[in-house]
Amino acid sequence: MTGSLSALFGLEARATSALLWGIVGCLSVLVGVQGYTLLVAPLVTITQALALALVVGSVAAGGSYVLEPRLAVWAANRTTE
Repeated sequence: MTGSLSALFGLEARATSALLWGIVGCLSVLVGVQGYTLLVAPLVTITQALALALVVGSVAAGGSYVLEPRLAVWAANRTTE
């Protein structure tokens, strides 16, 4: 593979970053639910876990898409002070 991930998806870098953060959020919820199920008891059904993971993933993707430029400006200003 010679291209970047953004070129592979055909998206701009900011959208690709947000998509990947959404995937991380989604998988984190599923890992947490599975770990709790293995150690204690089933907390929710698999359908409920998937729905919760989709909600968390969507919020993470949307939040990272909105906040990324603000965090970049904040980080740039922080290094100049």
